[in-house]
Amino acid sequence: MIYLDVFLCVLTVICAVAAMVTRKLVAAAILAGVVSLIVSYLFVRMKAPDVAMTEAAIGAALSTVIFLIAIRRTEEEER
Repeated sequence: MIYLDVFLCVLTVICAVAAMVTRKLVAAAILAGVVSLIVSYLFVRMKAPDVAMTEAAIGAALSTVIFLIAIRRTEEEER
């Protein structure tokens, strides 16, 4: 099972770097949400379900939705 943890940590770093270097804001917001979901699963594996649920609810869901709404509204204003 240690291989799964290492794989998820590497995947987290790859997604985080991809979110930083991408030129598309929507893709960056979604990749940030994916990073948060992976970290949430890692919290579950570390026997911290309360932290995992908070990370999934706020980090992945709420933050991603807020970013996407902000991106859409600013794109509408630029037109």
